[in-house]
Amino acid sequence: MSKEVLINIKGVYVDEDDRDVVEIFTTGKYYKRNGCYFISYDETEATGFEGSKTTLKVDKDKRVTMERSGKTKSQLIVERGVRHHCHYDAGIDGMMIGVSGNLIKSSLTDSGGNLEFKYSLDINSILASENEMYINVKERAKTK
Repeated sequence: MSKEVLINIKGVYVDEDDRDVVEIFTTGKYYKRNGCYFISYDETEATGFEGSKTTLKVDKDKRVTMERSGKTKSQLIVERGVRHHCHYDAGIDGMMIGVSGNLIKSSLTDSGGNLEFKYSLDINSILASENEMYINVKERAKTK
């Protein structure tokens, strides 16, 4: 099963000085492998990661792995109640950050659905931001 899908992604980022909300609509691929759902899409200039591809691996309500490849490379692992050390590259220099998962809710099925997850990022154990991601996946209408 590999499907062309419409993806709506809303990210909320809060640090000590600011709250930023970013929402994008894009197309991508959606598939299931070994009991996990995968959402894959190409980044654009609007996200600041043009030339990169992002793939989310969703293991039910247990774990979300975000992997970016191409021009910038990163991997963030979000697992509720667990702090992971992950590599993050924002296009300048890569760094190691702490990722602490707070919530994962998935209603993904073979047809699509919703994914919500919340996590904290820290650098050298100092809180950098609180993050919320809301993702909706819908099958694209087939053209004749």
